Amino acid sequence: MNRCPGLSARLKLTISYAGFLLIAGTLLLAVVWVFLLRYVPDSPQGLLGVAPNRYLLVRMFAPAAAVALAFLLAFGLLGGWILAGRMLAPLTRIADAARMAANGSLSHRIRMQGRQDEFRELADIFDIMLEQLESHVTEQRRFAANASHELRTPLAISKTLLDLARNNPTRDQGELIERLHTVNTRAIDLTEALLLLSRADRKSFTREPVDLSLIAEEATETLLSLAERRQITLEVTGEKAQTPGSAALILRMVTNLVQNAVVHNLPSGGTVTVHTESQRDASVLRVENTGHRVPAELLPALTEPFQRGTERTHTDEHAGVGLGLAIVHSIVRAHDGTIDLAPRPTGGLLVTIRLPGTPQTSSPERGPLDR
Repeated sequence: MNRCPGLSARLKLTISYAGFLLIAGTLLLAVVWVFLLRYVPDSPQGLLGVAPNRYLLVRMFAPAAAVALAFLLAFGLLGGWILAGRMLAPLTRIADAARMAANGSLSHRIRMQGRQDEFRELADIFDIMLEQLESHVTEQRRFAANASHELRTPLAISKTLLDLARNNPTRDQGELIERLHTVNTRAIDLTEALLLLSRADRKSFTREPVDLSLIAEEATETLLSLAERRQITLEVTGEKAQTPGSAALILRMVTNLVQNAVVHNLPSGGTVTVHTESQRDASVLRVENTGHRVPAELLPALTEPFQRGTERTHTDEHAGVGLGLAIVHSIVRAHDGTIDLAPRPTGGLLVTIRLPGTPQTSSPERGPLDR
């Protein structure tokens, strides 16, 4: 932004300090005149013939007062310049850090030492902002690189299949079409997942009351056939739990959680339990599934994009695009909630999601629904 040149903050503070000293000195001289010199007799003989009269006192006092005021002005300018420089030094460091950040360097930190004051508080907040911004930019770059890689894979496979068909016209067209359909479906699913993730990150949705218990039932109904094919038992328990948010996004969140719990389960005979409850200031959703033991060191990476948890049991049919729990995490974050992943001692995973609650009337608890 183009601005007209003006005085620096340091020079303004210096002038202010000097001005205050000059005004204080002038007021002091005025007090001396009003309360002292005006009561000195102005007679030629002076007071009792020995004290100087007002004329002599003023004549001797005026030059000294002028020298004192000049000294105060010079002292105020010099001292104000030094003090202003020391006071504004932290602001200079903050400005330098902001300038480096504007040029693309987000790794620089101010790390200002000393006791707490307004400037150091500003520096600490600026460091926190830079840290979060650097983390966000790094995450976005990694996400873009991973997304490009994931999208390139189905496109490369499609190109290879089309080249084979062109070079070998006698090849079974039905098999080619089926494989192209599978690859294209995967690319579409990945693109839709990326769009959903972007929508959740932007929080571009209208908030309305959503009942987690109804959403849980709808999600389990949708995945009932998948659970039956894998011989997994679905159970929905709990009570009404309302939260403000997007019904479509929350349904996708619960669906992803339940699908993830079904896919990453025992080969057969496993269970998935979905429980909802309303607490004082939160609506809670718990999704618990049986399965093989999940290493604790694997948990932090499960909510990152394109992390499929390769050590967990799944089939190629439902390997997914690596965005399931990442979408869940993004939707939870967009709804100002929290997500907690914990391994079950006997194997499997327990996912607990807490979303802001809304006032509601009490309702009877739902019993288990075996699917």
